[in-house]
Amino acid sequence: MNKAEWFNKQKIMVVVAHPDDEILGLGASMNRLIEEHGAEVHVVILGEGLTSRSEKRDPEKWEDDLEIHRANIKDAQQKIGYDSVSIYDFPDNRFDTVPLLDFIKTVEKEKKTFRPDIIFTHHGGDVNIDHQRTFEAVITACRPMKDENVSTIITFETPSGTEWRASSDPRHFVPNMFISFSEEHLKSKTDAMECYKFEKRDYPHPRSEKALEIRAAYWGQSVGTSYAEAFYIVRSIIKN
Repeated sequence: MNKAEWFNKQKIMVVVAHPDDEILGLGASMNRLIEEHGAEVHVVILGEGLTSRSEKRDPEKWEDDLEIHRANIKDAQQKIGYDSVSIYDFPDNRFDTVPLLDFIKTVEKEKKTFRPDIIFTHHGGDVNIDHQRTFEAVITACRPMKDENVSTIITFETPSGTEWRASSDPRHFVPNMFISFSEEHLKSKTDAMECYKFEKRDYPHPRSEKALEIRAAYWGQSVGTSYAEAFYIVRSIIKN
């Protein structure tokens, strides 16, 4: 079976820390799985994504920008074509100040409502603490108990969060699954990233359009295709 067929008609939940992570990690793959494989995709964004740019967290100071940021999420959603999104306001880059249980309960609530077959989330070794906590929450919320609906957990890299891990750290991202896609799918990703007014950057920043294109070409040529995104299968259970 072609691995892409593994995703046919599947319910996929994408759990990320910040607005734009869903695009950086698997924007092009989402677009392909939705358009070509009929996947139903729900995105969960846990953090508000901006307030760490001040010395002290002050959401009121950022109120106008946060409203724009939330609108950017919707604009990016249209470019990718995923079905639904839940947006939370956990403190940006301060997830370590929030009890892990709060994130776990949020993921459990979303999981109970959407009932996904597959969850995509951050690589647990990212340099960003919010990405780490998101990964921990997903793993804990999806313990493989008898009635657990989630059969597969897959992690992705987040440019400017994964590759900046110290070279001596043992938790590097070593992918074991790749999803290839066309130039049109890649364009949906870069167009979606352009929607994020506060997140897009100029080259050579990893979040720039050119850098994302280079990254897609790198992973593609490493597995014999034009473009790809890289993933790590944490767990996949084949049920009766």
